[in-house]
Amino acid sequence: MKKPGRACGKCGSVLSQYNPDSRCARCARSVAAPHVPDRAWRDASVQQALAVWDFGELLRLLRHRSGLSQMDVRALTGFTQSHISDLENGRKQLGGRDAIIGLLTGLGIPADLRPILLTPLSTPPRTAVAEALDPALPWTAARMVRSLEVAVGGPVKRRNVLTALSGSALTPYILHSVVAPAEALAAEGREGTRVTASLLDSLQRTTDALRELDATSGSGNLSGTATRHLRVLLGLTKSGTYDERTGRRLAAVTADTAMQAGWYALDGGRHEAAQRLLLGALRAAHASQDSRLRAGALSFLAIQGYSVGDPRDAVTAARTARQLLADQDAPALRAMLLTRQARGHARLREERHALAALQEAEALCGRGPGENDPHWLYWVNPGEIHGQRGSVYLELGKPAEAAAAFASARGSLATDAARTKAQFLSRAATAQMRAGDADAGCATGEEVLAMVRDVRSARLDDHLQSMLAEARRFGGARPVRSFVEHGEEVLRERVPA
Repeated sequence: MKKPGRACGKCGSVLSQYNPDSRCARCARSVAAPHVPDRAWRDASVQQALAVWDFGELLRLLRHRSGLSQMDVRALTGFTQSHISDLENGRKQLGGRDAIIGLLTGLGIPADLRPILLTPLSTPPRTAVAEALDPALPWTAARMVRSLEVAVGGPVKRRNVLTALSGSALTPYILHSVVAPAEALAAEGREGTRVTASLLDSLQRTTDALRELDATSGSGNLSGTATRHLRVLLGLTKSGTYDERTGRRLAAVTADTAMQAGWYALDGGRHEAAQRLLLGALRAAHASQDSRLRAGALSFLAIQGYSVGDPRDAVTAARTARQLLADQDAPALRAMLLTRQARGHARLREERHALAALQEAEALCGRGPGENDPHWLYWVNPGEIHGQRGSVYLELGKPAEAAAAFASARGSLATDAARTKAQFLSRAATAQMRAGDADAGCATGEEVLAMVRDVRSARLDDHLQSMLAEARRFGGARPVRSFVEHGEEVLRERVPA
C-alpha cells in the first residue's frame, strides 16, 4: 500500500518527495527573513553586554528577546550552529576584529548603538596597569601619556599582563585603536619648552640611531637608554608648548620611540614590559593620526603574539594593520605585515593561509618601496621574504623546505647587521640539522658562533639553544661534539655576571 504523502505545514498542499523541508516552495519564499527587532537592542541588559564586549551573552540575550533560533542566527551571521552555541556558553570567544564586525553587522546593530563599543567599563580598574591598559578608556593624549608613564616605571603592582591581554582580551584593544576618535593635540599658552621642528628632528635621530645599534649588536643595554629618551618625549607632551601640527609629530616620535623600547624589552626577554610599551606605543600612534605608525605598533604586537603569546593575536594584529594602510602606497610595509601574519598562521598550523600570505608578500616586495613606506623598512627585500618562508616551514615541521628557503635568502643578508644575520643563520642551521644534514648544520652553526660574542639578545640566545639541542640529537660524532662544546662555551660567556 502506498504511503500517504507529506503535506506543507502552512498551506497543506502535498510536498514533493524531493523536498526535504516542511513547507512547500511558495510558503518557504513567503516566510519573512529572520531579523533582530529594534526593541531587542533597546533592552538595558543587551546594551550592557555590548558595552563590556561580552558577545556570547549579547548573542544569547538578543536571540531570546527576538525569538530567534541558533539556526536563524546562522543565517544572519554565517557562523556555524556549533560555534554560536560555544559562544553563548562561554566555551569560545570571538577570534578577531573581522569576526566582531561580522557578528554585529549580521545582527543589524543600530547605528546609534555603535558608540557603546567605546564606552568605559562600569567597574573601575583595580591596578595602575589595568587602568593604563584598559582599551575602553578614552584614547586621549592624557591617557596616552599615562599608559606610557606606567610602562616606563610608574606605580605597577605585579601581575601577569600577558595573560590579562592575550586572546580575546587583546582584540578589543586592537579594534579600539582603529575606531576610537583622535583628540586634538595642541598645547598653546604654556610656559614650558617650545617644541620646534628642529627639536623633533633631533629626537627622531636619536630613535633612529638606537634602531641601528639594535640591528648590529642587539638590544643589550639599549632598553634603559630608550626608556630615558621616551621619558623626555613624555615630558614634552605634558608640559611643552606646541600647535596641532607639531603635537601630531611629537606623538609620532613618541610612538616610534615607544615601539623601539617595546622591541628592546621583547628582545631582552621582558615580555610583560614589552607589551605595556607596545600598547602605549599604539595609543601614541593613534594620537599621531599616522596609519603607518599604528601599523608598525601592531606589527610588533604580532611578533609578540607568535613568539610568546597567542598566535591568533598575531593574525588579528597583522590583518588589522593592513586594513589601516588601504589608502597608503606602502607595499614594503604591507609585505612585512603579511610575513607577521604568516608566522601566526604557521604557529596555528594553518599552512595554506601561511603560504598564501607569503606569496602575496613576495609579490608586494617585488614592486619595490612605495611613496609612503617608512624610512626604517630598508631591510624588507626578497631575501627577507625567503627567510620568513624558512621560519614558516620550520614551524610547520618541514625542515628540508625550510633549509632551501634559508639558502635562497642568504645572499641578501646585510653584512653589518650582526644580530639579524646571526638569528637568521641559527635558524638555518637548525633547519639543516632537522633535515638530517649534520655537517651543513654544524658548519652554519660555527658561522653563527663566530659572530655573536658582542651581540646581546635573549631571543638570539633562545635560537642558539634550539640550534645546539638539534646538534645533540646526532650523538657523539667528533665534528658534532666539537660544535656543541664550542656552542656551550659561547653561551656560558653570554650569561651576565
